[in-house]
Amino acid sequence: MKICEDREALHVMVQEAVQMASKGKVADYIPALSDKDPHTLSLAVFEGDGPCVTAGDTAEMFTLQSVSKVISLALALMDNGEAGVFDKVGMEPTGDPFNSIIKLETHSPSKPLNPMINAGALAVTSMISGHSVDEKLGRLLSFIHDMTGDASISYNEKVALSEYDTADLNRSLAYFLKQHHVLNDNVEDLLELYTKQCAIEVDATSLAKIGYIIANEGRHTESSRPVMPLHIARILKTFMVTCGMYNASGEFAIKVGIPAKSGVSGAIMAAIPHGAGIGIYGPALDERGNSLAGMKLLEVLSQRYGLSIF
Repeated sequence: MKICEDREALHVMVQEAVQMASKGKVADYIPALSDKDPHTLSLAVFEGDGPCVTAGDTAEMFTLQSVSKVISLALALMDNGEAGVFDKVGMEPTGDPFNSIIKLETHSPSKPLNPMINAGALAVTSMISGHSVDEKLGRLLSFIHDMTGDASISYNEKVALSEYDTADLNRSLAYFLKQHHVLNDNVEDLLELYTKQCAIEVDATSLAKIGYIIANEGRHTESSRPVMPLHIARILKTFMVTCGMYNASGEFAIKVGIPAKSGVSGAIMAAIPHGAGIGIYGPALDERGNSLAGMKLLEVLSQRYGLSIF
């Protein structure tokens, strides 16, 4: 049975998974995220040959946060090629928190271990082609518009400003990277772009559609034309498996076994190879920054439909 054919079960799974939210906490280190209802949970599943099936609080809009790292990596790879990107950013997972600086200090050469930690994401965002913050952000948004079919998607100005004003740790990471010639950008320009990138606002349906394209060889859902090259879609899925759920990625691979990327807004995007794209939003987080209800929902989905790739 396809997931989308089991609509009643999806609604039940959402109702059961949202009970996990009481054990979590909404991210408050970004002030503009702190007012979200922790008991919100939305799910969208897109299998390409029919409408996107949703359950839960489907009208909720939320910011991508670290889920945007997958999208910016795809664009940077198309702009610079694998050699250009991975000369500056590594390919290895880390057991450290996503905002840690320790590996930059102890690893030689001093380059981020992978594109899914903040230091690596800053380096990747700096590689997006364009002559200004607006041009680079415009290219990123156009890429998202193409994948979702929704040209209205933009960034949340309040969240972007809140992130920019509280981004001192990311500033520290960026200045460290600049000192070691990993990036050459003006740090404040880079922080403006990066915080706006993280504040791009979507709903679960749009997230599921992006996940579907990554899952299915980078091809557009309607025309089957390539939105990104096949080898880049494969790279994205690999990083999602090894690094996508912060320093819980190993445990997630065992329990769920689906390529996925989370963000501290409570967003999770999953891409089942040659299968469905899944978008989830549940803002109550565990101590590692992953949506508690979202993680539980994906675990139940994986077990019920045999989704693990392992």
